[in-house]
Amino acid sequence: MLSDIHGNLEALDAVLEALADEPIDRYLCLGDIVGYGASPNACLDRVTGLTTDVIAGNHDHAAIGKLDIATFNQFAADAALWTRRQLTPEGRRYLAELPYTRQIDDLYAVHASPAKPEDWTYLTSPWLADEAFDAMPGDIALCVLGHTHTPGIFEIRTAQDRSRQIPAATLGLESECRYIVNVGSVGQPRDGDPRAAYCVYDTGERRIEIKRVSYDVETAQRKIRAAGLPDMLAERLAHGR
Repeated sequence: MLSDIHGNLEALDAVLEALADEPIDRYLCLGDIVGYGASPNACLDRVTGLTTDVIAGNHDHAAIGKLDIATFNQFAADAALWTRRQLTPEGRRYLAELPYTRQIDDLYAVHASPAKPEDWTYLTSPWLADEAFDAMPGDIALCVLGHTHTPGIFEIRTAQDRSRQIPAATLGLESECRYIVNVGSVGQPRDGDPRAAYCVYDTGERRIEIKRVSYDVETAQRKIRAAGLPDMLAERLAHGR
């Protein structure tokens, strides 16, 4: 599972190379393929060639004018407008048709939160996770998402009414629990670890593992600067912030 690629081709290619060594049957992309980074069309090409299981992110909508960027900070707004100018007609059509959510067997996928996905809520606390669990389909025990660029896991036991955040990157799923897993960001991590993040779900063992891989940060930075995008978007990649 991949999320928040954000036009960072170097990070995406490193993740795909790492996943090539895994017994992966199905790929899932949780949105924000574009935005911030300098390779939006190349990242779209990679994703469309990899899977049809893709959902929309807020930066995907911003890049096609489907989301008002008035709420974006200046760096994000500048990147959205730059990306909008770079996208091919095919890329714009593709992003416009992506759904907000997708259910695959016993897994529910959304970019931000199951509670009003179109509002792009940042799920950052157990209190917000409680609302998200309430909004999940009743037969679903696992929801995966991105958006915050920070990997993490929320858990709620069926006999309880409050969720908790689990400080773990690897977790075996218990039958009496429901889970929300933030898979982290491929292209712009913000948890202090600059390595690209991704997630593998072993459906047989019911085991989630959030993984990291190093990539060519310097090339990604150089391309951002060469494109005339804000320097901060290049600088932050080295620090995972």
